[in-house]
Amino acid sequence: MFDHYVALDWAMSNMAIARMTKVSNEIKVIDVPADIKELKIYLKNLKGTISLAFEETTTSHWLYTELKEHVDNLLVCDPYRNRLLSEGPKTDKIDAQKLVQLLRAGLLKEVFQSSDKFIELRRIVSAYEDVIKAGVRLKNQRSALFRAIQKNHKKETTLENNIDAFVLRGIDKGIEAYEEERARYQKEFSSLRKQHGNIKMVSNIPGIGEIGAVKVISRVVDAHRFKTRNHFLSYCGLVKLEKMSGGRSYGKKNPRFCRTMKAVFKSAALAVIGGNNALNDYYEHLLTEKKYADHDARNAVARKIATIAYGIMKSNKKYDPFIRKGKNADKIVDSNADL
Repeated sequence: MFDHYVALDWAMSNMAIARMTKVSNEIKVIDVPADIKELKIYLKNLKGTISLAFEETTTSHWLYTELKEHVDNLLVCDPYRNRLLSEGPKTDKIDAQKLVQLLRAGLLKEVFQSSDKFIELRRIVSAYEDVIKAGVRLKNQRSALFRAIQKNHKKETTLENNIDAFVLRGIDKGIEAYEEERARYQKEFSSLRKQHGNIKMVSNIPGIGEIGAVKVISRVVDAHRFKTRNHFLSYCGLVKLEKMSGGRSYGKKNPRFCRTMKAVFKSAALAVIGGNNALNDYYEHLLTEKKYADHDARNAVARKIATIAYGIMKSNKKYDPFIRKGKNADKIVDSNADL
């Protein structure tokens, strides 16, 4: 129990603060202009232990770093889970009032927060993904421009129509700028690999590479925050959750997962298949010995790669492609086939 439970609804122009105490159900709410210095003074004037909560937003990490030294417990919560806030009338004061009730009742789901260096990794990964999306869009536009007049964009470089040629020049300039920007990011990823030992170890897993390793480390931060391998696989979107009620199964559903992590491991699985590596041997084993369908075998390989990455991040040990050649090789293969 804390002496004070405080919920914050922060915006650029104003902040709504709701407070309850351990001895009273009364909720005190104020809505004042947003000012981080005034907020710190407010918290400092509260006598006793303080538990503070606010929802994950664009500014949540900034608030986390600013306020974590001023309270005894700081919880950044998942807005997706706070369905109570979507019911009835909605204002900043009402949201803060409902949030402090959930906080005091212990019904908030915490969102993991990382240190500044990992936030920087996430920012560069997010920016890189935006660059890739923009580049793919430009290349698709170029391809469509040629297909519209039945020409192959891979073989043709010019267009005769003046308007088409004008549009093509703009697209080509954009693609040229995109390639330069992508090369700049890739150079930075190579530098990050040298700075972070975990990135280097994960990048050695077949199919992952430097960029994939940076994405994984920036999202995971600390593998120990996942209680088991299955929790990690669920976070990566590589397993489904069974729906049970009254002793009956109502099928399976996808968990809420990190799309970046799923894309990394799915892409890694495609990259290793057909190569000369232990993971391709595992894939062939599933097809021939276990009689898996091709798509099930690919999914199993993706889970296998994710499991290896999880183990490396937890143990801080290098990837060993020959570990399955020991006396327990068959046992290792069978256990992973059931993932």
